[in-house]
Amino acid sequence: MPRGRYSLHDPHDHTPLGQEHFHCAPGPSGWRYVSQITAPSGDPAGSVDLALDELGRPIRLQLQAANWQVRAAALEGVTWVRTDPTGEHATEGNVRAHAFTGRSPAFLIAVARLLRLTPTSPETRVRLVAFTDPVLAPRTLDQSWALKNSEAHATDNGPLIVDEYQVSELDTGEQHTIHLAGDVVLSAPGIELEDLETPPSALS
Repeated sequence: MPRGRYSLHDPHDHTPLGQEHFHCAPGPSGWRYVSQITAPSGDPAGSVDLALDELGRPIRLQLQAANWQVRAAALEGVTWVRTDPTGEHATEGNVRAHAFTGRSPAFLIAVARLLRLTPTSPETRVRLVAFTDPVLAPRTLDQSWALKNSEAHATDNGPLIVDEYQVSELDTGEQHTIHLAGDVVLSAPGIELEDLETPPSALS
């Protein structure tokens, strides 16, 4: 069960956005990721609880940020309920999309699990619903994913497979690179792995 800490920052101006303390693990029905997010001051700033089925589909997502909460799942596309502390402004949404995304590294691993690309796979387009901080506002976007390289690196625990993905934002044309090792993000825009207590689990 990988357990560790990511640092989060603005990918454009590198302003620190906080830390994400996480643990994740494969299970009999898929994969689960749980984290607590702290602000740069150290104060609690939110949480992520994401569960995927064996095909990589999001069967449960719970997000908290500031005073907002989202509960979501893959249902007739993807469906969510977003609520404020009083419940007065609760809204529901449904979009013909494949999965969710947001600031958390969990979403990069989730999309990789969903797409199951190989280095010979063509670029694959995916529609996502992004929940943007600090109020978890939903926004639908399209990305293109390609697995550019997959390399084995020797470690004390045996070879570690590192996958290099190229992700393109189809609305802006912006491209960026992410590196995953199993169910851990090694590097991505706005994300740095600061501490890892146990090795990654392989993505099945």
